[in-house]
Amino acid sequence: MLARHADPIVAIATAPGRGAVGIVRVSGKQLGGLAQALCGRSLRPREATYLPFLDARGEAIDQGLALFFPAPHSYTGEDVLELQAHGGPVVLQLLLARCLEAAAEPDQTAHAPRLPALRLAQPGEFTERAFLNGKIDLAQAEAVADLIDASTEAAARSASRSLSGALSHEVQLLRDALIQLRMLVEATLDFPEEEIDFLRSTDARGQLQRLQQRLAQVMQRTQQGALLREGIKVVIAGQPNAGKSSLLNALAGAELAIVTPIAGTTRDRVQQTIQIEGVPLHVIDTAGLRESSDEVERIGIARAWEAISTADAVLFLHDLTRADEPSYRAADAAIENALAQRLPARVPLIDVWNKSDCAPTAHPAQIAPDRPAIALSARTGQGLDALRRTLLQVAGWQAAPEGVYIARARHVQALQAVQNHLQQANALLDAPDLPLDLLAEELRLAQNALNTITGEFSSDDLLGVIFSRFCIGK
Repeated sequence: MLARHADPIVAIATAPGRGAVGIVRVSGKQLGGLAQALCGRSLRPREATYLPFLDARGEAIDQGLALFFPAPHSYTGEDVLELQAHGGPVVLQLLLARCLEAAAEPDQTAHAPRLPALRLAQPGEFTERAFLNGKIDLAQAEAVADLIDASTEAAARSASRSLSGALSHEVQLLRDALIQLRMLVEATLDFPEEEIDFLRSTDARGQLQRLQQRLAQVMQRTQQGALLREGIKVVIAGQPNAGKSSLLNALAGAELAIVTPIAGTTRDRVQQTIQIEGVPLHVIDTAGLRESSDEVERIGIARAWEAISTADAVLFLHDLTRADEPSYRAADAAIENALAQRLPARVPLIDVWNKSDCAPTAHPAQIAPDRPAIALSARTGQGLDALRRTLLQVAGWQAAPEGVYIARARHVQALQAVQNHLQQANALLDAPDLPLDLLAEELRLAQNALNTITGEFSSDDLLGVIFSRFCIGK
């Protein structure tokens, strides 16, 4: 634990701006003296007390509720003092300044500062202390931020499940099974003359297979949880006047992008986040792809290609009313070739044929038989539901079961590492001359990867990255 983790900390724990209630939170050791100075009396543990908050002269800054949570029965595992006042920015700043001032004042009994090291909390430091003091594990700590940042109801419910320990419980079950298997292999290393019979009699192969099956189930749920948290980035690309801005407006249900018959109206990216079945979709409208001598439009086209290169899915928009024009088809073919060169193979490409309400036929031409093609009308909305379903399908989303928990990309990557090590272990079990030391190492590495999810094994750098993204006061 770093030295700064021993310092008492204080912060405004509610969002900036005006509100009915604002909270100033203090966490540290032996906060009773500070509570006495601020409230003019001692506080009963875990009991809300309505009283005035006092300045250095004993005059009231405000009146509100004070709560004192002695260690270890608090959010952080330390003593925690919460002052719930009126939510004006000036009032809360006065309370914050008073906390720092009172901490530096000499205690009447000890004749020394009450809390000489009291300082402003860094982002996420209260939750970081809850993790360091064993109140929550790392996956639950991340779920706190995910619950605050949830952009859909499904994401909020899933984050709540992770906060209650759903993901951690699954990881613990995997860890227990892995430890059991490691124990068998390590024991066999001590008795090499019985290695094959011992591993057979304890069904090591069966245990490994059951572990891999359970891991696959957890990975499936975790990937769904990562989708709920991260969403998918969908870029609309195509020639000018194909209806890209109209499609964005139709998906968003609002007039976000300017729509005119003039080619090249969209000069820069326009982004909107929508949700489909609780999954956030970050939809980006881009400038029409073509050769242009207009400097501003060329910059917009360059930014369009930048967005395409980082997309999770690309909608290649075509105009059905111009589908039979040789020049239009040639321009589409040029974009198709450019997409093939620039778009990573893992990114799905969906052909969307717009203006089906105006075209002589609503059936799109088949450009690539191995990818989805949808005909729709951004003006009437016909075909939008089919597009939404296709986007969820290519993203890998399945109808969300009640038990899905929020997850992060790092959780998915850690489980993939576990899967790779278990596959290597399975291959070693099939080797003619069983290398027990290598088998034991693969299982150890699998457990290390698993431990990074809950923080049983984490570097200080990883913790710094995670908690720095929290808001101050949490």
